[in-house]
Amino acid sequence: MIGEFIRPADAAELTGLSVAALAQLRYRHQGPRFYKPTSHRVYYKRAEVIAWLESGIQTATSMLA
Repeated sequence: MIGEFIRPADAAELTGLSVAALAQLRYRHQGPRFYKPTSHRVYYKRAEVIAWLESGIQTATSMLA
């Protein structure tokens, strides 16, 4: 982990998703915002991952899209 930036494995642990699922969300332009400083490195900001999780809050299953 680098400061407030976390690696995909850390984001996966935080969200309960797999690293592969996070990669698919990136590919589909969904999921938490990510940073790609080089062509082979991906990082997330911990606070943005948590905000993304909280933005999906539901109070009933009928509210699901």
